[in-house]
Amino acid sequence: MPQYDADKLRPMSPAALAPLHQALAQLRADALGVQAFCAQARAQAQLLAALPPRYGEVWLGLIDRLESSALFSEESCSFSQSSLLDNLDSWLAQAAHKLAR
Repeated sequence: MPQYDADKLRPMSPAALAPLHQALAQLRADALGVQAFCAQARAQAQLLAALPPRYGEVWLGLIDRLESSALFSEESCSFSQSSLLDNLDSWLAQAAHKLAR
């Protein structure tokens, strides 16, 4: 069963994730800062509404941890920024799969 964009009442495509994929790639390449990425990531209310609620909880939790990791060195004992970026990649892949159903 497809997930629906609540405002437009039509299926939301996995292509809606493209801006987040691009922003994550820019973040990895140091072409985008953590704060700018997190602001863009938090502005995805419409996308998150098209997914089951747990997806939004996980996404926002990852963003919270990414913001916190920016306060520490690259790999602190509490947060691994590269691991968080890998988890964001994984979330995007799972969200694309869910939206494609």
